[in-house]
Amino acid sequence: MEGIDKRHQELKKWLSVELGLPRYTIAPASSDASFRQYFRVTYGDESLIVMDAPPEKESCESFIVVAKAFAKIGLNVPRILEHDLDRGYLLLTDLGERQYLAELNVDSVEGLYGDALDALYALQIGSRGGEDVLPTYDSSLLRREMDLFTEWFLGQYLKVNLGDEDWAILHETFEGLIHAAQEQPLVWVHRDYHSRNLMVCAGSNPGILDFQDAVVGPVTYDLVSLLRDCYVSWSRESVEQWVTEYYYRLVPALPLEGVNSSEFLRWFDLMGAQRHLKAIGIFARLNIRDGKPGYLRDIPRTMGYVSDVCGRYPEMAKLKGVLERKILPALSNKFKAGANINSHL
Repeated sequence: MEGIDKRHQELKKWLSVELGLPRYTIAPASSDASFRQYFRVTYGDESLIVMDAPPEKESCESFIVVAKAFAKIGLNVPRILEHDLDRGYLLLTDLGERQYLAELNVDSVEGLYGDALDALYALQIGSRGGEDVLPTYDSSLLRREMDLFTEWFLGQYLKVNLGDEDWAILHETFEGLIHAAQEQPLVWVHRDYHSRNLMVCAGSNPGILDFQDAVVGPVTYDLVSLLRDCYVSWSRESVEQWVTEYYYRLVPALPLEGVNSSEFLRWFDLMGAQRHLKAIGIFARLNIRDGKPGYLRDIPRTMGYVSDVCGRYPEMAKLKGVLERKILPALSNKFKAGANINSHL
């Protein structure tokens, strides 16, 4: 706590003394599933965002690189006004407080997702030819992400006992998901393109945040992040319609020869399984390592996505068996032990 307080004081000194910011107020702007912290700095009628990213934990350099790249292709991202890379401070323009998650409902979803899909299309098509700007979402990274599921969720959170055959099934499934991801055309990938990182803006909607981990990767990754969001869900019928419409939009612009809308939906579903396994592992890690239990409430929804995909594709049938025999009962018992999910929050 002492280190956090000292860092906060140094941040305020940077704003006041080194940047000469006039009399201001500072307050937390958002929570984050990382070591970064964001504060809203208000003075008069103006407001800015200051990001505090401890250099030993987070990279400001990657944020700056991606922010410039995304802005260059017309996306609405915060502009970087000042920075101190040695200390991990960035002063940014403020995209407001209207998070997609709070404003999505049955009446608003078509308009908000329409804007988000327009921005995603601009990202994917505008980045063609710029593959060397960002790192590649390679098989090692895809595998390490799914290992979060086995290490943090199965091992440390559920403490579930799996036999050798079960572990073999997990390994086989993970390799299959990696293969499916690598079948896809490569585009720039935000990696967290969902309702907590999209802001409702009066002009150039949406505002896009938390993009510093962007990579070059599978075309369906951000699409599944948006439409199979870990924090809000929609009917399978609606999701399939959105995916199909987006597929037909991509056809003239990307190398999708020989891939029909059904195969594109398969890519989408299997990419979702990879992402959701990773997310479940991260939610468990946030609870155990970082003392952030609030994300536990999102595990049932996210696990539901995985279960749904397991029931749709033959290559996922063995994982479905492991889920039903071992993992889902252990998860149910974990929640029942505290009466309900809220007991873990």
